Amino acid sequence: MKYNLITILGPTAVGKTRLGTLLADKFNGEIISADSRQVYRGMDIGTGKDLKDYEVDRKIIPFHLIDVCEPNNEYNLFFFYKMFFYAFHQIETKSKTPFLVGGTGLFIHSVLKDYSLNEAKFSQSRYDELNNFEYDELVKRLIELQPKQHNTTDLITKERVIKALMIVEEKEHHSIEYKKKINSLVVGVGLPREVVRQRITERLKERLKNGMIEEVERLILEGITYARLEQLGLEYKYVAKYLMNELSYELMFERLNTAIHQFAKRQMTWFRKMEREGIKINWLDGANYQQAEKLITEKYF
Repeated sequence: MKYNLITILGPTAVGKTRLGTLLADKFNGEIISADSRQVYRGMDIGTGKDLKDYEVDRKIIPFHLIDVCEPNNEYNLFFFYKMFFYAFHQIETKSKTPFLVGGTGLFIHSVLKDYSLNEAKFSQSRYDELNNFEYDELVKRLIELQPKQHNTTDLITKERVIKALMIVEEKEHHSIEYKKKINSLVVGVGLPREVVRQRITERLKERLKNGMIEEVERLILEGITYARLEQLGLEYKYVAKYLMNELSYELMFERLNTAIHQFAKRQMTWFRKMEREGIKINWLDGANYQQAEKLITEKYF
């Protein structure tokens, strides 16, 4: 089957977005973001959402799935999957080249491995019925129906287990609009671990200097709760702790820096898992434009 998508993946701080933009400009493409937090409006500095990254020679390369959700709303795998195929369809109808660019392993994996995701019609009566069962019984039932869990966060709370069960049980569902078989050329942006660690630390210093704390303060003023900031993780979680006087500035920086390094490591674990499953990732030496251009010219076109 001929390729119909180019995926640019890699851990945080390796230059994926800029590389994807330059390649999309070269190959008449548009970008679909595979980032689980850049979807949120008003969360710019903490998520590394620099819209100037999408500009080449004073023109903006079209991008999708950025700034599509309010921070109070939960953006999950199903929403990403649904919006991915809608964006993919829009790009195809313009006879342009779709680029999936980002580092959220679950999102990328769902597209490359053709997940079967359905949207449940919520039934309060069924929810109440399931709520009568103990947490352990519900988990057992969910695993019986769906042994391979795409999203292990479904098992965190009783409420999530119930909702996951309802989705699995739902016989009448809305199918994903415009869904089609994807065969992607996958390009990985690789750098030595020490280089990634150094770039993460330098970038964090820059973000703090350029208003990340003020961004979190603004979100709080706009009604985002501390509990929600904790859910949003990394920068938002630790800066919120600093603003609540739970951490000193130095301790906030130290713990956040460590957490981002651990996050980058988890991203690489995802990508290695994909490779073990047979997904071929063509690794570049960093965000090497010439290397990527040659690869895409030879393999995709």
